[in-house]
Amino acid sequence: MFENRSPAFSPTVPLNSQDAFPAVYSTLSSEALRTQVLPQFGLGDVKGIYFWCRGLSDVYLVQGASEQYILRVSHHHWRSRGEVYFELEFLEFLQRCGMSISAPIPTHTNSLAVDLIAPEGKRYAALFKRAPGDVLMGDLDLEHGRILGQTLAHMHQASHEFRSTHYRPPLDAELLIRRSLASIEPFFGDHPEDWGYLKETADAIEATMNSLVVQIPYSVVCWGDPHSGNVHFLNGQPTQFDFDQCGYGPRAFDLAKFLQVAMQAGLNKSNRDAFFEGYQQVITLTDEEHAALQRLTQAAHLWSWFISITHGMLHDYSRLTPRFFTKRLQQLKRLDTKDWALF
Repeated sequence: MFENRSPAFSPTVPLNSQDAFPAVYSTLSSEALRTQVLPQFGLGDVKGIYFWCRGLSDVYLVQGASEQYILRVSHHHWRSRGEVYFELEFLEFLQRCGMSISAPIPTHTNSLAVDLIAPEGKRYAALFKRAPGDVLMGDLDLEHGRILGQTLAHMHQASHEFRSTHYRPPLDAELLIRRSLASIEPFFGDHPEDWGYLKETADAIEATMNSLVVQIPYSVVCWGDPHSGNVHFLNGQPTQFDFDQCGYGPRAFDLAKFLQVAMQAGLNKSNRDAFFEGYQQVITLTDEEHAALQRLTQAAHLWSWFISITHGMLHDYSRLTPRFFTKRLQQLKRLDTKDWALF
């Protein structure tokens, strides 16, 4: 059985009845967000605010007088202030470049977020207009796949000029491979052969990543999670959102991340190819980037695995079953086959 032998998630502290009980995650009051946070954005009349979903951030749907908004509150354990502001500045930059982006709405003091002190520590609330349109029913078709590929390529080109004073960890081998392995390893204590395979595969992925050119135009600010669930279409026009996983990295990684998500979701090969066709109508990948796609798709799989473990440790440990790890391992092995891209 896969068993986590890592230490407890948070240290034991003396219990003092005068102090608030220690927390690693809290759900913030919708009413308090309505009365204490939303007025800082000058929304005026707010008819309702609803906890929409919990992902890498907490997402609230805000119903204004005539429009809907999204209030996103970062998780203390996941993003620092600098990491949050890097993303928000990037979105604001892309909007200035003329791209259709769900960009942050500044406060009346021209800040891109409101700093909050939650029981577990600092968190950051950013407000966005809800992206027009909706997620496509039935996933990307050929035409929308091409459009999304073109959109990603234009975003990569625009990112060449982006500068931020805030630091965000790059999408490199340290983050995507080593950090992911460190979270996975404790669950493989009784499976040395599987762990050996994982380590060997990770070493090959890292070697490929280290061989890629790390300068513009091959290294860009990546979206980090480009797929059909993070874009709304209205009359064929896309609006991008959810850049939580953005950061400097190989442009080919963004394509690999799309592949990893699309293959896991069962998007057929012709529609995946349409996305690549659209991208390469704007940017032509090098032979080296094409050759790296398989390993980069495996890197995306490991990174997704890490995120799932991190989320499970905090919010849903019951998901971290032997079946969860067996399935993830099988998926990685499928991505390691000669015909990996045909599935």
